[in-house]
Formats: sequence, C-alpha cells, structure tokens
Amino acid sequence: MRDRKEQAEHRSEREDWNDAQLVQACREGDQEAWGVLIHRYRRLIYSIPLRYGAQPADAADIFQAVCLELYAELPRLRKIESLKSWLISVTAHQAFHWKRRVRKRHEREGDEIPSDVSDAKAEVPGEILEATEREQTLRDAIRALPPRCREMIQLLFYADPPLSYAEVARRLGLATGSIGFIRGRCLKKLERELGNSGFGE
Repeated sequence: MRDRKEQAEHRSEREDWNDAQLVQACREGDQEAWGVLIHRYRRLIYSIPLRYGAQPADAADIFQAVCLELYAELPRLRKIESLKSWLISVTAHQAFHWKRRVRKRHEREGDEIPSDVSDAKAEVPGEILEATEREQTLRDAIRALPPRCREMIQLLFYADPPLSYAEVARRLGLATGSIGFIRGRCLKKLERELGNSGFGE
C-alpha cells in the first residue's frame, strides 16, 4: 500500500491530465483519477441544484446521484470533450426531478408551494446554463496556469476570509513587494487562457 506522500504525488500528477486521460484511467480502475475528475467538476455539479433552489443537503444528494450516473456511464462515454455539457444536462435533469418530488410532497400535504419550486422545468434555463458554463471555463483556465500562478490566483481571489499580500507572500515563499508584479503577470496569463477558450465571446 502506498503511503500518503506517494498518494499525494500521484494525485498531483493526475491533476494536470485532461478529461480524456482521466476518463481512460477511471475506466482502468484508477480511483485517484476518479477523485481528481470529480474534484474538477464538483463546483459545476453543485452549482446547478443550488440555482434551482435546493438546500445544501438536497444539493449533496443530487451531487451523489450525478456521480453515480457518471460512474455508470464511463464505459460508454464517447465524446469526452462534451463531458462538461453532459454533466450540466444530467445535473439539471436530477435537479428537475428533485423539484418535482418537492412540489408533489407539498401538494400531498396541502402546503403552499414555494414559487421557486412551482416553476420547475426539465430544460436548463438559459441564464443558468450560461453562468454555469462561464464559471467552469474560468476554473479550467485557472487549472491550466503554471503551478505558482494557479496557487497565487487561488490565494488572492478565492481564499475565505481574504488574505493580505503579506500572508500570500508568506505562503508562497515570496517577498511581499513582489506580489503585485507577479499577480499582474499571472492575470495576463489567465486572460490569454480565457481568450483561447472563447470566454466572453
């Protein structure tokens, strides 16, 4: 059995793989590749039921259902480049059925049906689809950055609570005065990645 350090190294290596490599490894029983694949798309999957009005516990149930469906579908997936769209469609389908179950329960119990449940639709609303795809495109662009830029962007813009430049510098082992310059270079690289993906078109 591999120790934790070796497992972390293998996982880190897989984080740089594209979806096709991860899916192939998953088909071959690579559990670490499966973990990386799910981690890559976890926010995409969670964001859809939350936009449908699901509470965190219900969103977690929908997330699990989508993961199970993806795992079952892995041997039959052909267009790996469409994985993101497939996940959006499957998650929206699960969220729709969740809403329909909630609506029926309210009707059965004679409760007033909340407005965010009564308008459930099987198709993904355009604004949800667009926002979800843009968010995932941004995550993909950040993942494509060099490791130091990737970590800096995460620390500067995604840490909660926000971190000071001094704390970011400490975590990255850099001089505080260099953070602004390196941040600018990293944002330029991110802008190029987003441009290559057609972000904002």
